[in-house]
Amino acid sequence: MPHAKELEMSTNETKPIYVACPCCDAMLTIDPTLAVVLNHKMPVKPHVAVNLQDALNQVKGEAGRRDEKYQQLAEAEKNKSKVLEAKFQELFKKAKEEPLEKPLKDIDLD
Repeated sequence: MPHAKELEMSTNETKPIYVACPCCDAMLTIDPTLAVVLNHKMPVKPHVAVNLQDALNQVKGEAGRRDEKYQQLAEAEKNKSKVLEAKFQELFKKAKEEPLEKPLKDIDLD
């Protein structure tokens, strides 16, 4: 049988708890006895006025940046073959200069 103090505490716990959500700043109303959210009120977001001229300039800027990036990648691809050819020629020259050695076999190591 619960004590009088426990009954008094349970009646005090019926008041809802108001908590601000840390993620979305919504106000949550929580019932502590049921351990459930009774109400969820989203904050009022200010209306953002869209300036069409600014949006158009942003889209044009993105197109310009995209074209510039493509040009950089195309130039890098053109230079890639020249770089690979230079590396190949250097290694080929090095291979010609080194004398051919007979490869060591495991049996030769004994």
